[in-house]
Amino acid sequence: MTEPKDIVLKESEEVEGLPIEGPWLDEVSSLEEVLDYYERIGFQATHLGRAIEIWKKVEEKRAKGEEVRVFLGYTSNIISSGLRELVAWLVKEGKVDVIVTTAGGVEEDFIKALKPFILGDWGVNDALMREKGINRIGNIFVPNDRYIEFEKYMIPFFERILEMEREAGKPMTASEFIHEMGRYMDEKLGKEKEKSVIYWAYRRNVPIFCPAITDGSIGDMLYFFKEERGDRELIIDIANDIVKLNNLAVTAKETASIILGGSLPKHAIINANLFRGGTDYAIYITTAIPWDGSLSGAPPNEGVSWGKIRAKADYVEIWADATLVFPLLVWKVMKG
Repeated sequence: MTEPKDIVLKESEEVEGLPIEGPWLDEVSSLEEVLDYYERIGFQATHLGRAIEIWKKVEEKRAKGEEVRVFLGYTSNIISSGLRELVAWLVKEGKVDVIVTTAGGVEEDFIKALKPFILGDWGVNDALMREKGINRIGNIFVPNDRYIEFEKYMIPFFERILEMEREAGKPMTASEFIHEMGRYMDEKLGKEKEKSVIYWAYRRNVPIFCPAITDGSIGDMLYFFKEERGDRELIIDIANDIVKLNNLAVTAKETASIILGGSLPKHAIINANLFRGGTDYAIYITTAIPWDGSLSGAPPNEGVSWGKIRAKADYVEIWADATLVFPLLVWKVMKG
């Protein structure tokens, strides 16, 4: 019979690895030094430390002239928040090669160049907010006059696109449509455009793919435009964009997939990478859980089973709100 003491104090094997340790504040003097400890803190902090390591490796390869094509995917709430400016900076500085987002990720970027969103509160009377014409995205308020102003720009823009399609004799793809939005911003807007993702993507020739481009205010404006004019000519082509997106993965020597949130952008990126045998580097930041079988919650190793992430890829998933960790990740990789 095994003695209770032998059960409780069972002998263990030696384990090699990093000791768990956080910053001793008397010994650090900067955010960079604090972030150096993240890999050793444990839990999700260690995952953030791993993400820093992976992205730095990608940046080091790119600095040497090696091709690692960076795909960035994000849902619209990323642009609703103050992460919009970080994304725009990454595009401006040439750190991103391909973007996939939702309709909100496109239109809210344009709208913010017209009027800002306002910090509000989570605990409000939403029926009263509706009466006042104030929309809510979590604790971010978006008064309806933003969409009214957006329509003033979009209706003439649609007329321009329709004329361009007539001249070309074919419809424009969604990525071409968004590229033209960047050109339109460059012509029509002043200094406020300079923190826009769309504007810098246009300037740097970074394609923005949006397979569900009608699923938002752009779709609303298209409805108004087409119904009021009885138009059936203006078409946005998503079929040819899937060829372009997939080929951007297929033709790359290596790829890195950085994905904030889940949904359509996440799957569009990793599915494009399926055609090349999987992405080589992957960083997921999400609050979605895997237990419902959703793609949004699927961890990177599940992507390995589909061939969308290489079995020997460097990957990590940070289970956290992107607004908390993405600024730290970008800062440490790009400035730290």
